[in-house]
Amino acid sequence: MLGALAVGETRISGLLEGEDILATAEAMRALGARIKRGEDGNWVAHGVGIGGLLQPRQALDMGNSGTSTRLLMGLIASHGIMAAFTGDASLSKRPMDRVIEPLSRMGASFTPSPGSTLPLAMEGSLPAVPIEYRLPVASAQVKSAVLLAGLNTPGVTTVIEPIPTRDHSERMLRGFGAQIEVEETSAERVIRLHGEAELQPQSITVPGDPSSAAFFTVAALLVEGSELIIENVGLNPTRAGLFRVLREMGGSIEELNTREVGGEPVADLRVRHSPLSGINVDPAIAPSMIDEFPVLFVAAALANGTTRTSGIGELRVKESDRLAAMASALSTIGAQVEEGKDGLVIEGTGGEPLAGGGPVETHLDHRIAMSLAVAGLVSRDGVEVDDTRPVATSFPDFEAQFQEIGTT
Repeated sequence: MLGALAVGETRISGLLEGEDILATAEAMRALGARIKRGEDGNWVAHGVGIGGLLQPRQALDMGNSGTSTRLLMGLIASHGIMAAFTGDASLSKRPMDRVIEPLSRMGASFTPSPGSTLPLAMEGSLPAVPIEYRLPVASAQVKSAVLLAGLNTPGVTTVIEPIPTRDHSERMLRGFGAQIEVEETSAERVIRLHGEAELQPQSITVPGDPSSAAFFTVAALLVEGSELIIENVGLNPTRAGLFRVLREMGGSIEELNTREVGGEPVADLRVRHSPLSGINVDPAIAPSMIDEFPVLFVAAALANGTTRTSGIGELRVKESDRLAAMASALSTIGAQVEEGKDGLVIEGTGGEPLAGGGPVETHLDHRIAMSLAVAGLVSRDGVEVDDTRPVATSFPDFEAQFQEIGTT
């Protein structure tokens, strides 16, 4: 997205070519950018400059990607163009009101489907109005949408976070040349973006996705005799909460060859099988691992003692209701799970395998499907899931890599 707003050629290597990424690239092409994948696997984006987005000729099909949808709504909000968004059955159930509200304050107008869902039409405002917006709920997507809208907005756009969320957008905006200031206190985090920016094209190397690494990390911790090195994992502290929690549970996760890539901390992880113990997961860490809770629930199901999670009601409005989906799935395959309003309580087996069985519903959710694949490794009868096709949304090579490390 930022490459499409910079004048010149941005080169990107190490891209995880999931369906979400491909849908985003196609949407940026529809908005006027030239984006191409080279034969060497690297990508090149020729941008149109801030304010240069074109009105798309047809609806932008975002597939399953809620992140792409919300961020693109932010980009378009400060351009004088109209756009319509569509998505698959799962994305079309996800509410967009959290991002509609601040972007409307900036001047954009929206016509969503009932429930503030897709299909949705919007019209940007030129010029847009800079705002100061305090996030009512921790959300990196909403924060990033407002900041991206601020790029083509005169004046200073301010976002206030009572709880810090992942900061990839701030890091990359600064890397592309935007004037952005971050002030942190004990009570809040204030981000100020100066509008009418001029972004400079960059050469970007994308670190390995910690959300993808999470499944292999938990598998190695749970399967007896395992030792695995996962290379080039991004360890941005606003994204690495799962590894911290797993260490608190007793997991052996060692960082090797620590370095910085594209402004992000990166390391190789050596993971060894470890007996895990249940803990009370601090709700304050939730924003740094919100996508990794489904696979944490699998780890908790095999731990010794009780794991309690709370303050993660956000999981009910992801690709599926991940709290209900994981509670149901784990109960079906033999785990002891109690579902609460904003978290799960899981009584672990102390390392004993789960019974397994199924079929269990993935609810078209890629992270549910991959988490249950990990659960299948530590069950007596394996785990049958209803649909693995959604995995291609974020990790098209998951099954092949899972088999490559000796699993089935």
